Amino acid sequence: MGKLIISENVTLDGVTQDPTGEEGLGHGSWFFDISDKDREAWTKVELAEAMAAEALLLGRRTDEWFATRWLARTGEWADRLNGMPKYVVSSTIDEPRWGHGTVISGDVAKEVSKLKEQLDGDLVVYASLPLVHTLMENDLVDELRLTVYPVVLGSGNRLFGEAGRKATMRLTNTQPLGDSLVHLTYKTVPNA
Repeated sequence: MGKLIISENVTLDGVTQDPTGEEGLGHGSWFFDISDKDREAWTKVELAEAMAAEALLLGRRTDEWFATRWLARTGEWADRLNGMPKYVVSSTIDEPRWGHGTVISGDVAKEVSKLKEQLDGDLVVYASLPLVHTLMENDLVDELRLTVYPVVLGSGNRLFGEAGRKATMRLTNTQPLGDSLVHLTYKTVPNA
C-alpha cells in the first residue's frame, strides 16, 4: 500500500499561498527571500524526496503551474519530476499538462483511497491546497513534510483551513536547512 505524503513550503503562520508573488496576494515572493545556503539545502531535500517518490498527486492548477516551469528544464531533478507518473484531480480537464499523467475525477476520497491501494511507494502532493484540505478531511494523509520559511504574512490561504477537523500528528524528524529554514516531518496518528 502506498503512503500519501503532503510536502509543502509554509510560512511561520502556516500560509502556503503565493510563494513566488505571482498570484498578487500583495506580499511579494517569500519563497525566494532566503540565502543561497538555504536554497542549496532545500534543493537537496526536495531532490531526495522526488527520487524516492513513486508518483505525484496534484490539483489541476498545480499541474499547470509546474508544467510551465519544469517541462523545459533538464538535469537529474527535472528529469525525475517530468518523467514520473502524475495523478491530477480535476473535473474540468481530460489530459494533464505536465505529462505522464492520469486525471482523477468524481469522488476524490474514494479514488485516492484506491490509488493508495494500487501503489507500493510514496505518493507525494505538492501545493494543491484545496486537494490537501480534502485529503486531510478524509484521513488519507500518512505524513506531512513541511519546510518552514522564516516569515509571517498575516494573511493568505493556510495549510490547515478553518473548516477542517482535528488531526493528531507525531513529529518524527526535524532538520535545519541552511541558516533559516527548518524541515519538519510529521506522521498522522490514526483514530487519535
